[in-house]
Amino acid sequence: MRCLKPILLLEDDTVDAMTVRRAMKDLGVENPLVRMVNGEDALNYLQCRDKAKPCVILLDLNMPKMNGTEFLKVIKNDPELKCIPVIVLTTSKADQDKSECFNQSVAGYVVKPIDYNGFLNAMKILNLYWTLSEMPGLEQEALQVESGEAFCN
Repeated sequence: MRCLKPILLLEDDTVDAMTVRRAMKDLGVENPLVRMVNGEDALNYLQCRDKAKPCVILLDLNMPKMNGTEFLKVIKNDPELKCIPVIVLTTSKADQDKSECFNQSVAGYVVKPIDYNGFLNAMKILNLYWTLSEMPGLEQEALQVESGEAFCN
């Protein structure tokens, strides 16, 4: 990722979260990874003014308390959060899940590959995409970082 804002991972499965962390390390991604295990905790994190907003959200769909689709509905209706790109990273191949997610304006939907090499390749492509993708406000954030100002909205 180009900026060093955190990546927010919503994943309740510890092994899957460790796999994401390992892939990021293997790919040299320097962004901090913030993990939340359900949508409620993630919303609390995102609504905290003291926390930097993530550059991207990696979202599992099947989580306790508030699942991924419920979380999407909330953030995509929040004017301050709706512009954060969301990539669904899930085991679900169901067309209904895909449709629900794209109807909530996700930036992508990736079915988790079973083997690590496949997963690493998927993460490599996502990292390359977000490194090349132009996000609004990055120039202003870079100026704020250089001047020592916080860049959290």
